[in-house]
Amino acid sequence: MLTAARNLWRKHRFLFLAFITALVVTLFFAARLLMFTLYWVDPAHDNQPLEGWMTPRYVAHSYDLPPTVVRDVLELEAVDGEPRTLAELVKSSDLTLEEIQRRVDEAARTHKGGRQ
Repeated sequence: MLTAARNLWRKHRFLFLAFITALVVTLFFAARLLMFTLYWVDPAHDNQPLEGWMTPRYVAHSYDLPPTVVRDVLELEAVDGEPRTLAELVKSSDLTLEEIQRRVDEAARTHKGGRQ
């Protein structure tokens, strides 16, 4: 196998480098997919009580809600730039974390009730 790799390196250096690069990129995304899958398959991450460090995207994943529903609950614009934490959203609006929690719980009940 080592002889074949040397031969490829000598005769097809560009293709060999392209293959190695594609292999590394594929392994990176496969590892990332595995990490995210293992994280979100754990039931401990479902419907977590809201904390200031969470982002709207995290809340959407945790409560199994579409991002549009979470955007409506948090009264966010469709394209809001960089992701902000709930603590930052609380500071910039008149909502409290408890009010956001109540709204998210209500939205989760409504959304899941509509799917059954």
